[in-house]
Amino acid sequence: MEIPKGITVRIEGHKIIAKGPQGEVQKSFPKGTDVKVNGSSVEVHATDKAIKGTLESIISSMFHGTSSGYTRNLKLLYAHFPITIEVKGSDVLVKNFLGEKQARKTVLIGSTKVLAKGQSVTVSGPDKEAVGQTIANLRTAMRIKDKDGRVFQDGIYEVEV
Repeated sequence: MEIPKGITVRIEGHKIIAKGPQGEVQKSFPKGTDVKVNGSSVEVHATDKAIKGTLESIISSMFHGTSSGYTRNLKLLYAHFPITIEVKGSDVLVKNFLGEKQARKTVLIGSTKVLAKGQSVTVSGPDKEAVGQTIANLRTAMRIKDKDGRVFQDGIYEVEV
């Protein structure tokens, strides 16, 4: 597969590292597979066809992420208590969820960034898996435990823009 312009790829042991204008992404590949960089292309060799296809898909998403990045738009929904999100370093604090005095805490994964303005939250970064895991961490932090989820539907939801 061809390496897009503006992206550099290098192999270190069983890791492939892609670097572009949006950042750097590292992925490990399993033993028994071989990934080589030949000029402006990457070659994947594996004994199993499914593993080869998976690795090619992962490398393709690395190229997309390092060139243009991944962005997901979310919205905070609440009935009575306004939820606020605050980012401190790699920690994300969810304050006033269901009127709780103690803030709920989660972490950012990799080089993911969270931008919160009012009810809209934007999660972006060069690594598709890290962006998805950060969203999953936010949803887990806002899980409603001791109340009926059909009645109390406060939380964070993905919206289309």
